[in-house]
Amino acid sequence: MTAAVAQRAEASVASVARPVPSDPAAARAWAVAATVTDPEIPVLTIEDLGVLRSVEIGDDGAVRVQLTPTYSGCPALDAMRDDVLLALTHAGYDDVRVDLVLAPAWTTDWMSDAGKEKLRRYGIQAPSGNAAARPAGPVRVQLAVKCPRCDSLNTRELARFGSTSCKALYECRDCLEPFDYFKVL
Repeated sequence: MTAAVAQRAEASVASVARPVPSDPAAARAWAVAATVTDPEIPVLTIEDLGVLRSVEIGDDGAVRVQLTPTYSGCPALDAMRDDVLLALTHAGYDDVRVDLVLAPAWTTDWMSDAGKEKLRRYGIQAPSGNAAARPAGPVRVQLAVKCPRCDSLNTRELARFGSTSCKALYECRDCLEPFDYFKVL
């Protein structure tokens, strides 16, 4: 790994941490927002997925939430935004605004380890590798993707795009089950 690639990987890992706000009021609002699930993968919360970027309470008591979409045009984004607004409103917050933050772009590196395990138990293989560690230049060879059901590496890609654009469709050659693979983005 070159020094530049290592530096990018380190910066990405540092940006993964989404610390719960230290302010107790903002921490309570974060806890509410963090319960919202991804409408396409309902076992994942937006916190697991890493799209919940920040929650702040203004001097006027207004709650400001920042989300980063998994990719431009993600069809689940409007539902996530509405669900965050609804969850916070039901929790007693009257003035809530949800903003989209596009930079830095979301990466699968921001997914929590708990979220990756939830994906596996749900039958979707979590992304393998570190998106930030990918060097520029030649495309690297995709190593075998492990089957989330039987842990076999004897798998093959059936389609580059699965049930959503961020997943690919795979088949296990041992247990013969199809499964989604969450692509490294």
